Amino acid sequence: MGSGVYENEDRPGRRGSAAVGRGRPLWVEEAARRRRMPDPVRKAAVRAVLIVSVVLTQATVAFLLAVAGSWLAFPMALGAIAGTVVATWGVLDVWITRQTWNQRYGVVSVPSSTARELRRDRRRARRAARSGHISVASGGMR
Repeated sequence: MGSGVYENEDRPGRRGSAAVGRGRPLWVEEAARRRRMPDPVRKAAVRAVLIVSVVLTQATVAFLLAVAGSWLAFPMALGAIAGTVVATWGVLDVWITRQTWNQRYGVVSVPSSTARELRRDRRRARRAARSGHISVASGGMR
């Protein structure tokens, strides 16, 4: 009431619905749609976004100075061109870092249907061997 925390009865727009929201949590976690980027890739992406945003701002200022006829337009345009080269490097750095990380750590092994079938055959052979029936098509035990 006077503690600064609303109860359901005192919350604006919720009058008369005290029992409805009582057991519902305030925050509900949802599963992520995509996995989180690896740290090196995320660092490169943040760096690239910052570089690109600075270069876009610089190019906008250069354009506005050119429209205004200021003498600063030419140096700013040269800076924007150099910044474009740096921004291209930053975006390529994200791509190369991502590819390198995937090659080193990101191997996701998804068994093909033939590998699954071979494992299934081996399991059948092991079960048969345990139960006393020796199978000729064991396919090589571990």
